[in-house]
Amino acid sequence: MRRIIIPVVVLTVMLNLALTPGSGEKGESAPFGAFRENDFERPLTCRQCHIDIYEQWRQAMMSQSYVHHWDEIEYFDLALEHAKKDSSLEGAISGCNGCHTPLMWLSGVKTPPRPEEGSRANEGVSCDICHTITARTGEPSVNFNYVNSPGKTKYANRRGVKSPYHETQYLEFVRTAEYCGICHNEMNPFGIWVKSTQLEWAAGPYAKEGVQCHICHMPRAPGRNANTAEEEHPDVAQHLFHGAHDPGKVGGAIEMRMHPVEREFEPGDQVVIKVQLFNGKCGHKVPSGSAEERQLWLRLTATDAAGREYHLPVDRKGFEGEEQTITSNEPAYQDMGFMLGRAGFAGIPRDALPEGDRIFCLPYFDREGRRTIAQWNTASLGTDYRIGPRETKIETYTWTIPDDMEPGRVTVRGTLKYRRLVKSVAEFLKVPEDETEIIPVNNAETWFEVVD
Repeated sequence: MRRIIIPVVVLTVMLNLALTPGSGEKGESAPFGAFRENDFERPLTCRQCHIDIYEQWRQAMMSQSYVHHWDEIEYFDLALEHAKKDSSLEGAISGCNGCHTPLMWLSGVKTPPRPEEGSRANEGVSCDICHTITARTGEPSVNFNYVNSPGKTKYANRRGVKSPYHETQYLEFVRTAEYCGICHNEMNPFGIWVKSTQLEWAAGPYAKEGVQCHICHMPRAPGRNANTAEEEHPDVAQHLFHGAHDPGKVGGAIEMRMHPVEREFEPGDQVVIKVQLFNGKCGHKVPSGSAEERQLWLRLTATDAAGREYHLPVDRKGFEGEEQTITSNEPAYQDMGFMLGRAGFAGIPRDALPEGDRIFCLPYFDREGRRTIAQWNTASLGTDYRIGPRETKIETYTWTIPDDMEPGRVTVRGTLKYRRLVKSVAEFLKVPEDETEIIPVNNAETWFEVVD
């Protein structure tokens, strides 16, 4: 198996980024244990005045960043077990909590209790965590390099707001994509960008146009931002944070069209189908974030006049590492065997999908060059074959029409589908089935005639 290693070129200060408890100096992660739990308000306290915003947050992944079932299994069953066997990874793995439960990190809890124990770790990324961030310690935003100032002053994006409970101060930083990047960019111990959503945005067209993350993930609507507000605003930020876990956000994210190069063929001829996929809605690559977990794949089938269905495998383009972008069930993720203490673990099916379809992905490899699901154990990246903002990818399918096909119309259907987690991984680790639900992204249909 060949793979391409993408070098990561960053400033020296970035290469020295700490995932272990930091001092808060320029370029380092937020200071471990700098505050106490009670320095931060509970979300239920905020709910008393901000009911709508609280309920929006409760339905978003921000509130579930610690209690979500896959995150819990990945952290406790894989990451912590790996750290016991490889102490060099302890800092990176404990650093997961700098974003998944910042309150625990900032209050000095290295390994929070499991969600079932009901600690304040379960608050996830809470109201007071975000609204007491005042700055970042370095550039770019990465590895929870936020600066917090808990207290009666809350920082937000509107001037002149008054509250009977706290002070409100306008902060320009809150309005920027760099604010989001403090947790949505991650560099691991090997110097690999294992999350780079904000950096993808910064390199794309929306950054140049000033379209920030909030425009799509926190849309504005008329309303009051608190029960005590004296006036209605035309642009209250909805705290929806909808993204990869929201079927409504994923559906239609990629536009799709297809056509044959000709319309009439005889049995034995070769037909060529072209499919155009356009990312006209996402300001970052698709899939983004935890790209090693996400699956986005394109499948084509042809149905002849007699109702027989045929699978059309994608044409190869010949670029290095392409084998990783065509669905395969070769054994993969063998590093989980080491993490779980299972000697001789041969791996599980890589994609757990029908083979021969195009899959849009960014492969992650461990130190031995094997596909890995673990960000902290990623030593290199493969070819990035995701769909960038306003990028169009064209895939071709060349198919020889069977000699025995009856004359008539052949309907070709294409479906673009998305899954949050590889099904074989979910089954192996006993992750609840909803995490592997297939979400339709888009579909298209075309036809050609088979003639005598």
